[in-house]
This record gives sequence, structure tokens and C-alpha cells, in this order.
Amino acid sequence: MALTAAPEDQALLLDLQALDTKLAQLAHRASTLPEAGVVTELTAGREALQRRLVEQRGAVEDARLELRRTESDVEVVDARIMRDRDRLQSSSSVKDIQAFEQELAALAVRKSDLEDIELAVMETVEARDAELAATRAELAELDERIAAAIAARDAALEVLAADRRHAEANRATVAGKVPADLLALYEKQRARYGVGASLLRAGVSSASGVALNSTDLGAVRAAAPDAVLLCPDSNAVLVRTAESGL
Repeated sequence: MALTAAPEDQALLLDLQALDTKLAQLAHRASTLPEAGVVTELTAGREALQRRLVEQRGAVEDARLELRRTESDVEVVDARIMRDRDRLQSSSSVKDIQAFEQELAALAVRKSDLEDIELAVMETVEARDAELAATRAELAELDERIAAAIAARDAALEVLAADRRHAEANRATVAGKVPADLLALYEKQRARYGVGASLLRAGVSSASGVALNSTDLGAVRAAAPDAVLLCPDSNAVLVRTAESGL
């Protein structure tokens, strides 16, 4: 048995479709918020910055380890110099004295070389510490920007959520006025084809944007006002009004 419904009940489907379209638009806007894109971009930048920070921490630690090794080498040389000087002072052997003096001269050269290395490593440590401090400052500034972007995103989402709640409440009100069998057909067609109701305006179906051919238009004209028809192109419920041009 063909489904029938009063024209005014069928017209309610247009309001329902408008609200469903609005809800779909709100969902799309929520998923493509520019504010959310900013958060994503900044967060990706933070991840890259965090990786750089980890690398710089490792570089600083490596430089400090090298400095400790060089300092340790200098301490070893200093200890040998002090030992040889003490032995030189207490030695009475010309041969031993000559050997100690030669070793002290060699140690002095070694110490000078190590001190040059130590100075260079200290400069490296200082430079890497400065780089690390700059990156930390950059990260702190970026965190502030991310916090602000998140706040802006959440504020935009809340506006959309409020609009969604309002549209959902209106939809529930309208759906409550639609006969159950007509509503079920609308929901079925919307779930299957994406659109549940289409206004026939001047012979054109709003859902498909296509003008009905003469055969289909003739069938629509011949149908009873309460007959529930489907758009031949979109398969949505075809709603006829004074704008239909029949």
C-alpha cells in the first residue's frame, strides 16, 4: 500500500532536511576548524622543537663529558709534574736529574696542549649551553602560543556545540510532528542517499538540481496531494508546495 501523508506533514520534512543539513554543516565545520588547524600546526612544530632540544641536551652532555675528560687529563699531568719536581729536588744523580728535566719539559708541552684543548671544549660547552637555552626559550614561547590556540579552538568548538544543541532541539520538535511512517521513510532515504526530502520548485528537484522530465512531471501532477512521492533522481521524498509549478 502506497504511503500517504497530509501535504502539511510532508512539508515538515523540508524543515527537517534543513536542520539535518545544518547539523551536517556544523559537524563539517567542527572537523575543519581553522583554529584546530593552527593547533595541529603548532603542535607539530613543538614536536620538532622538542626533538631539537633532546639533540642539544645530548650535545651539551657530550661536550661536558669531553671537558671532564680533558680536566682529568690535566690533573694527571699536574700530578706527574709535582711528582717529578719532588723527585728532582731530592735526587743527587745527574743522570736522573737530566731524565726528570726532560720529562718535565715534555709534561709542560703536554699540559699546554691539554689546556688549549680544555679552552676549546669550554667554548664548545658555552656555545651549546647558549643554543640549548635559546631552544628552551623558543619552546616556552611556543607553548604560550599553543595554549592560546587551544583556547581559541575550544571557544570556537563551544559556539558550534551550542548551535548543534539548538539545531538538535529544533529537529526533535519538528520530528515529533511528523507521522511515524513518513518519518521512517525520510530517515531511511536520508541514510541511504544522503538526502531525505527534496522541494520540487518550478519543476526542479532541489536535492538533485535536475528538472523533472515531462513523464515524471506528468506523474507528479497526476498524483493525489497526499501521495508520498520520491524524487526520480535523488530518491528523496519529493515535497510539493505552491512553488512546485504544477
